[in-house]
Amino acid sequence: MRLLIVAVGQRVPDWAQTAWDDYAKRFPPELRVELKAVKTEPRGSKTLDTLLAAERERIEAAIPRGARIVALDERGAHLTTAALAQRLRGWQLEGDDVALVIGGPDGLQPAFRDAAHERIRLSDMTLPHVFARILLVEQLYRAWSINAGHTYHRE
Repeated sequence: MRLLIVAVGQRVPDWAQTAWDDYAKRFPPELRVELKAVKTEPRGSKTLDTLLAAERERIEAAIPRGARIVALDERGAHLTTAALAQRLRGWQLEGDDVALVIGGPDGLQPAFRDAAHERIRLSDMTLPHVFARILLVEQLYRAWSINAGHTYHRE
């Protein structure tokens, strides 16, 4: 099974890439984690609908056919780490790839967000997109560690 993080925005600071790489390499071979960064649509004089539609096209092109789509959204389900571990276990049992999608500066196109299989939120606080990537990969690793009985997570 593969966890694919699709994130709008290609430029990240070196420290953020280092943090991503550190967590991504911890996953076992049977649960691969990959990042697909897609280009942010230039803002210019375009309408919000035009921007979000262009980013949606790039997002959809990055998602493998048949993948379960989980949109990260401020209005999504609030999950504890233990609940995320249960979701991860379910996704693994289903065996399909899972694409977790982080929108750009203006979020995700509403129709895309609403069509996703699931919507979850990382925090009640607003996070910079680069932090969202790191927090998501860390929480996925923590969820895996709970399911594997690893000592990384403590309660």
